[in-house]
Amino acid sequence: MKTIIIGCGRVGSDLAQTLSRAGHPVTVVDNDPAAFERLGPAFKGQTVVGVGFDREVLIRAGIEKADALAAVTTSDEANLITARLARQVFRVPRVAARVYEPRKAEIYQRLGVQTISPTVIGAHRLAELLSYAPLESAASLGDGQVDVVNVDIPSGFVGRRVADLSAPGEFQVVAITRNGRTFLPIAGATFLESDIVHVVAQSAAVGHLKAMLS
Repeated sequence: MKTIIIGCGRVGSDLAQTLSRAGHPVTVVDNDPAAFERLGPAFKGQTVVGVGFDREVLIRAGIEKADALAAVTTSDEANLITARLARQVFRVPRVAARVYEPRKAEIYQRLGVQTISPTVIGAHRLAELLSYAPLESAASLGDGQVDVVNVDIPSGFVGRRVADLSAPGEFQVVAITRNGRTFLPIAGATFLESDIVHVVAQSAAVGHLKAMLS
């Protein structure tokens, strides 16, 4: 997967190193040549000096053959302009932009640009840690609207059906870990003592899940 990363700050450099170590060809673009020092001597990708939303810079970076582009500079506007240019002009299949301002993220999501908002994700994660201690968060999906949580099944649910721990449109069990083995439960399966239950839940419904478990 040939990937172009716009911005070689902490996130951009780490993303570039991660993809490069996985064997993907990576090109990093930044208007400050000194920023490439963050990549370290082991980085095997390419670097291009220039502004990420400059058409000629993108062409030099190989955007015409790119499979993915991530715009992660410190400027929301630059990231969004670059992402739309990559998506609409160069037809890059996978495009994502980091956006700090949640309102901008929502607008550009509607325009077809996949955005990641650290502000929203961080707020959801902090609220989760402060409010729902009995539930262990495994992952957040999207901008934090959906959570994957792990639950040690309480004694009150032992022997009950998996379907009993669900609320349509709010949360549902997707897997169970039992005696060190994780599996997808079949219809009619029941919980056993010491089960670890993996639940997908809307963030707004985690309180309802907690209440049901208690």
